[in-house]
Amino acid sequence: MSAGTKAASGHTLAAWTGVTIAFIGFAIAGVAMILPSVLLVGAGLAVVVAGGVVGMVMSMAGMGKQPSTMVYTHEEQAALAAAPASA
Repeated sequence: MSAGTKAASGHTLAAWTGVTIAFIGFAIAGVAMILPSVLLVGAGLAVVVAGGVVGMVMSMAGMGKQPSTMVYTHEEQAALAAAPASA
């Protein structure tokens, strides 16, 4: 990880909603594999794709990660990396 940046863990409403919908889709497809139902497997996979679409649309609507206000130049990043870590 570069100096002065934090990892984006996806703790946003868009990410949680998209992952939850995709998880439900995987669960539907998993149950459908046990019940040998090709139609239900397809429906489950369609729900997975819908989860990705919903997450992306919510992110574009402003419910995702916002752009960082901490933008560093290469010189500032080098200075931060060279500075001793404070305890």
